[in-house]
Amino acid sequence: MTAPVWSVDPRTGKQREQVAVEATAEEVDRTVRGAHAARDALADRALRSAFLRTAADLFDDAREFVIEAADAETALGPGRLTGELARTTYQLRSFAQVVDEGAFLDIAIDHADPDAGAVPRPDLRRYKVPLGVVAVYAASNFPLAFSVPGGDTASALAAGCPVVVKAHPDHPGTSEVCASLLRRAAALHGLPEGVVGLVHGFDAGLGLVRHPLVAAAGFTGSVRGGRALFDTAAARPVPIPFHGELGSLNPVVVTRSAAQERAEELGAGLAASMTLGAGQFCTKPGLVLVPAGEAGDRLVQSLTKAVSDTAEGVLLDLRMREAFVAGVRERAALEDVSSPVTPGESGETAVAAGFLTVPAARLAAGDSHALLLEECFGPVTVVARYQDEAEATAVVGRLSGSLTATVHLGQAEAAEDGGTGARLLAELTPLAGRVLVDGWPTGVAVALAQHHGGPYPAATSTSTSVGGTAIGRWLRPVTFQTTPDALLPPELRDGNPLGLPRRVNGVREG
Repeated sequence: MTAPVWSVDPRTGKQREQVAVEATAEEVDRTVRGAHAARDALADRALRSAFLRTAADLFDDAREFVIEAADAETALGPGRLTGELARTTYQLRSFAQVVDEGAFLDIAIDHADPDAGAVPRPDLRRYKVPLGVVAVYAASNFPLAFSVPGGDTASALAAGCPVVVKAHPDHPGTSEVCASLLRRAAALHGLPEGVVGLVHGFDAGLGLVRHPLVAAAGFTGSVRGGRALFDTAAARPVPIPFHGELGSLNPVVVTRSAAQERAEELGAGLAASMTLGAGQFCTKPGLVLVPAGEAGDRLVQSLTKAVSDTAEGVLLDLRMREAFVAGVRERAALEDVSSPVTPGESGETAVAAGFLTVPAARLAAGDSHALLLEECFGPVTVVARYQDEAEATAVVGRLSGSLTATVHLGQAEAAEDGGTGARLLAELTPLAGRVLVDGWPTGVAVALAQHHGGPYPAATSTSTSVGGTAIGRWLRPVTFQTTPDALLPPELRDGNPLGLPRRVNGVREG
């Protein structure tokens, strides 16, 4: 018998209503085949961009209903979700603009040249085509911006790829609402319903990545879950690209000069960043290197006050709450670890924010405290107190890949060419996809220059999941050689009939 899918209130842990049933293997197959059959309908770029804009308009029109549904299942609050919905519609419209501009096709034309060099050059024309059906695995902590209507879906549709989303069990009702809005937008433009599919259930998620008609996958979630799907995608008879965003510690280094100049400001800023959304942001700073001594003490005192004043929060589900409480307890039990503000459970369903401190020497010396160098999902961070720059460098050298890495510098360090700031940036850059100076990593702007990814385990590929270049994950290049103009795709024909940006014989046009 197919298992029911329930919407659960994380504030109480009680079931709200049944919203769906887990998809059977036959239903997954039917959904994927429906998406595969819809590929040709997405071929028209103008139609795709119009579809994305209409979807954004429909989400704006249904704002109150969508936010109410998401808050009931995630406890993220109307304020946070209002901002997330605005981000979601902005993403949809941004990718529509990317489609209209056409630069994502990366068109290059090299005319035949018998005198090109040792080997005469034939006529070559290159552009990018959609991969096919994309499987999207929704994120728990962003029920809108990284789930059914989120960046993976928007970028895949923009590329011309139909999407099948595996709904996250923490917000199944929201997923159904969002899928319905996307399908309504598709219908308004004469597109088949199959351009956006939705399935529920763990087994459905595995069946999706294994399906022979699925051409690529996008994932946001845990290292354990993402790695299992990544391995499955690689083990297929025909492996497929798997763009996973997994775990991230997001280290921060505060120099002695920065602490001396603005300790109180840094403590308050750190508290706001690590408790944002009850610590459930993938860019939460999870390890902060702070100098030993009076300036660092002032920073910790400021952090203590700010975190102590932070209201308790509700995590996305009770399983995450249990993992957070157990993770904090295990870390706090390590030798030389203290808890100026003790994080953990509060009442029956809430959690209290807090932080741990440890001498940096413990992290630099060996593996006894390696657990502190792993992400703990929830409102907690680790403050490591270092004696000198060499000790901080030793800790940085033990870190694995992250989405972000941050350094806070003193004024003179920020203006100095080749000094402390430059050395720290050189050490942090290999660790992360986004490097910040004098800022906090929570908050990821949707922009062409954005990169949301990083070395493993932050991500399983070198691509970004945020910003206009995320569309490139769902495309592959094709070159046509000595092909008559009448047989070429319109994008590659002489005269540039579509007015697209192209590079012809190395010269940019359009």
